[in-house]
Amino acid sequence: MEKFNTALNIAKKQPNLGVGLVALLTAGGEQIFSSVVFRCPCSELNFLYGLVFLLVPALALLLLGYILNKRTWKLLTGVCSRGAKCTWRKLVAAVLVLLQISCTALVAPSSWIAVALLSGNYYECAMTGTNVSTFNKHLCENKMPQCEKQLLSLPCGRGSLVPQADREDILLLLRAQSQILGWLLIASIMLSNLLLTCVARCTSPISYLQLKFWKAYVQEESDQMDSYTTKHAKDLAERNLSSFFKQMAPANVTTPSNKDWEKISALYKFSTKDQYYSTLHQYVEHHHMPDGGLMRMVSVKSVESNDNNPAVLTFVDEGAAAL
Repeated sequence: MEKFNTALNIAKKQPNLGVGLVALLTAGGEQIFSSVVFRCPCSELNFLYGLVFLLVPALALLLLGYILNKRTWKLLTGVCSRGAKCTWRKLVAAVLVLLQISCTALVAPSSWIAVALLSGNYYECAMTGTNVSTFNKHLCENKMPQCEKQLLSLPCGRGSLVPQADREDILLLLRAQSQILGWLLIASIMLSNLLLTCVARCTSPISYLQLKFWKAYVQEESDQMDSYTTKHAKDLAERNLSSFFKQMAPANVTTPSNKDWEKISALYKFSTKDQYYSTLHQYVEHHHMPDGGLMRMVSVKSVESNDNNPAVLTFVDEGAAAL
């Protein structure tokens, strides 16, 4: 378990490695699932059974990707926060963040579908159960007359009147179609990812090195936030328990107010004028000190215009932006 947690921590700190690990684990899970669980019924349920095994696990992985992504809940609470004014700019920004989250969440389901199509088992089962006469005639072209009625039993290899050679030809054709679709899916995913990355790089208002620094900062802030919240919650719990059992006045423990929590939980739009790297960074720089002064870090200021921010840089949270 310790080694597994170490691997997860490495994946979190290396977004590209984490995406590759998710795809690899999904592909391995699909292979195990296909060999152990999947059994084509060779009946009228062929189409539904094959389609369910191909798409439903992918849908479950997609929903799981949304649920496990911290940015999903930060987006939801930021958009639905009390007293927040709903403007079209915020809605557009929220949609762009949702697209970034979706790009990450789609890694596992797309990997599942691609690997499943390359193996061909689900596709073979589903397509032998279709009621499309034109497709069935295409499969049984130049075959015996009973071929179309015997398609349902072909994946099982038993109880079929179709000769073995014709059966292998039909299954080979279905497997070839499935693998073609699988490679087309992989190519389209890679091409779209390349195009989106190129657009993001070309329209970025900041340099590549600054972007790397930004990602490193946001990831480090997220890790430190987890550490600080755990420690502060522990101190507060110990203080309350000590006060309760010892029946004495509680010690002073400073805790951020609800308003402060809402401020650092809100979605943040990057600005080239005020180069804050997160909502927490922005809050700290604008927060009033007890003496009435303001905490400022002049070194991050810029005189550049704020009107040319590309969509992909609207928000960067949790160090996993699709850039």
